[in-house]
Amino acid sequence: MPQEPEVKALLSPSPEEQDRSVDEAREEIKTANKLRKKVPLITQIMALAAGNTSSREFVLRVVQPGLAGLMDGSVSTLAPIFAAAFITKRPMDAFLVGIASAMGAGISMAFSEALSDDGVLTGRGSPVIRGAITGGMTFFGGSLHTLPFLIPNLHAALVAAYIVVAIELLLIAAIRHRFFGTRWWVSILQVVGGGALVFAAAYLFGNA
Repeated sequence: MPQEPEVKALLSPSPEEQDRSVDEAREEIKTANKLRKKVPLITQIMALAAGNTSSREFVLRVVQPGLAGLMDGSVSTLAPIFAAAFITKRPMDAFLVGIASAMGAGISMAFSEALSDDGVLTGRGSPVIRGAITGGMTFFGGSLHTLPFLIPNLHAALVAAYIVVAIELLLIAAIRHRFFGTRWWVSILQVVGGGALVFAAAYLFGNA
């Protein structure tokens, strides 16, 4: 009667079989990605959103890249926008700087997300879709607190921008709580803390 180690050896796949399984999985993912490329981006995103929004696929392919973009756009653009407002005292100058920053950050984040992971091994889906989501949400987050600077009065524009930033940070905290199970107070502390550090930098440089 075979001993236990011998039985395990018989049941365990050989290295060749393991390599073949990995290659087959890669080919299946590549085939699926090729089929997805034939469908318009917006159609694919809507199809994912229409499914189970708590599924791992939806979180990996839509929520995670979207949240990364929203966080980057909402936080990284704070410093140039508010620094420009403090230095020039002209809301329109801050608006132009903000839109330029949001656009540049959106393009940068789109390429960064798309080129960092082709989705074949990680199962995160089409890099083009993830890049589009990340870039779009980055621009969205950066432009939201830029729009108040269309108000001619600097003080009113700053107050409106502060309110919009607070709403953005709460939205980010809510998404992290909803999809990643982060505790409310922890998420708010982390997000608001990061925003406060960036705003402090804007204030220092804007009043140097």
